[in-house]
Amino acid sequence: MKFGPARLADDLAGAILAHSLKSTDRVVPKGAVLDTDLIAALRRAGHETVTIARLEPGDVPEAEAARRLGAHFACAGLRVAAPVHGRVNVFAGQAGLFRLDAAAIDALNALDEAIALGTLPDAVPVADGDMLATLKIIPFAIAGAVMERAEALLARGGLMRIEPFRPLRVGLVLSRLPQLKDAAIRNTIEATRRRVMARGGILLDPIETPHQTDPIRTAIADLLAAGAELVLIAGASAVTDRADVAPAAIVAAGGRIDRFGMPVDPGNLLCFGTIGAVPAIVLPGCARSPAQNGIDFVLDRVFAGEALDDAMIAGMGVGGLLKDFAPRPAPRVPRPARPAAPRIAIVILAAGRSSRAAPDNKLLVRLPDGRALVAATVDHALAARADLVVVVTGHEADAVRDMLAGRSVRFVHADAFATGMAASLKAGIAALPDDVAAAIICLGDMPLVDAATLDRLIEAYDPDEERAIVVPTHHGRRGNPILWDRRFFGEIASLDGDAGARRILAQHVEQTAEVEMPDDSVLRDFDTRDTLATLREQE
Repeated sequence: MKFGPARLADDLAGAILAHSLKSTDRVVPKGAVLDTDLIAALRRAGHETVTIARLEPGDVPEAEAARRLGAHFACAGLRVAAPVHGRVNVFAGQAGLFRLDAAAIDALNALDEAIALGTLPDAVPVADGDMLATLKIIPFAIAGAVMERAEALLARGGLMRIEPFRPLRVGLVLSRLPQLKDAAIRNTIEATRRRVMARGGILLDPIETPHQTDPIRTAIADLLAAGAELVLIAGASAVTDRADVAPAAIVAAGGRIDRFGMPVDPGNLLCFGTIGAVPAIVLPGCARSPAQNGIDFVLDRVFAGEALDDAMIAGMGVGGLLKDFAPRPAPRVPRPARPAAPRIAIVILAAGRSSRAAPDNKLLVRLPDGRALVAATVDHALAARADLVVVVTGHEADAVRDMLAGRSVRFVHADAFATGMAASLKAGIAALPDDVAAAIICLGDMPLVDAATLDRLIEAYDPDEERAIVVPTHHGRRGNPILWDRRFFGEIASLDGDAGARRILAQHVEQTAEVEMPDDSVLRDFDTRDTLATLREQE
């Protein structure tokens, strides 16, 4: 690829514009492929030179490179988003333990500076929908030879995977001594229940026993008979040796002790064993607390189906310091928690008078499957990965509500709906909670825009990467719905009359990302009698 300044001339057709430029009637965004029309528009605006990138034979454009490399990550449990600006993001498709091949990822990043892959750390629990990795093609294109080496490396597979959590039945034994308070028992049960449920498991009824080996052994046998696939023992007194009361009960129940002690603090005094194929763990005292400790490291792997042994537990020391200690002159900086995914809302505009489809109200027209048109639109929104769906009503509000009865949506009424679309936009934006980071503004008469399309917009959203507005396209034509970051809510709320939010796009081209869609659903609304007729005929 060649990069640098060049005089505007017709022979620049096919070159890639490196920086956004204003013409007399539009903003030409960076990354645009110049053609004779764009060149003429830039000339009319007074531009004489531009900075461009020219592809050489064999070069692979950034979008194509990102798509091809990202496709290698798609497997059971992983979902790869469509490329945007040379970037693909990888998401969890299920809850489980995220595992990776660090050496292979380092090798990919070392191939060439044009390729950058960043991931979460190894062995962290993730939920369905969590972002796991991002692959970015740094320049506008990468050399064909680099692409071949990268694809050969990725073809080996195994760079990333999710080991899904299993819905284990978990038994809990709690031993007692006279000095142990009831509150300690309650706290242990509650903390354990939360840990088990967070990983998709079921906690059987806990069993309390005296702090003696034989009663604990009997309780273990009862739990195994009840179908326990994991046995946890919370001793009234901390374990001090492999031959102590609780570990001895595991052995007496026909099991063995694989490891006493672990290099994680808090959690040092964890004792891990097995009874046949069933893991049996003597909990450290810190397991009474919901704060992260060594038991979390172990439970993640047990629920993910990994076979723990002495060596695996011994390898948990790096990253195993989880607490401060008194002699430290100042608290250490706590390990930063992974940021929560931004809350996304979908605002569905269902307030219009439907004058072009009169005498029908287009939103209430029945589809072949029996649902109203607006109900199909809302159902797609509810199936998407959004946190909140708001429906703005106006004309025939009661009828619209009736058509959506039983659906988990928040209604807001636009009192001034007759004045135009801006009133609906204002009402919808005003109804959003303060913790909503972005909103997809969806027209109520677009029932063909499915959840997968909405999810593509959400996945492309990243304001830190100048993707604060996300616009769907098909064959280069922009459509609806559009995702807007919160920073633009004020501008949307300032619109008047029948103005839609689309007029704001031209003012924020640097913050706008386009996502190509596989079909034309984002270009199709149904606001006339003729278009409604075609929709009614669809099976």
